Amino acid sequence: MDTAMRYARGKEFFEARDFITAARWFAEVVEDAPENLGARMLLARSYYHSAALGKAEEQLRIILEQNPAEAYAHLMLGRTLQRLSREDEATKHMRLSAAMTGGSLD
Repeated sequence: MDTAMRYARGKEFFEARDFITAARWFAEVVEDAPENLGARMLLARSYYHSAALGKAEEQLRIILEQNPAEAYAHLMLGRTLQRLSREDEATKHMRLSAAMTGGSLD
């Protein structure tokens, strides 16, 4: 199965809210195409929703290394860190996201 088909399968499972299975498919996509930030974001989101928070954090940090201006990655990292009870670190990313998008911290 090629990368595009794996991505499509991952999207199907993500949309069906089967985040564990979606993560398996997106992990394969990211392994094949590590520069694909869209797939990596969906992988991070799948990990977040399946409570694999350490893995979500790892993927989000990779995204931010490659694209520090990715506001949604800052937001997701902030939320992930909040769930990990790391409020001080979370606040930094939540503020960056809010500043980039004109949003609020609420």
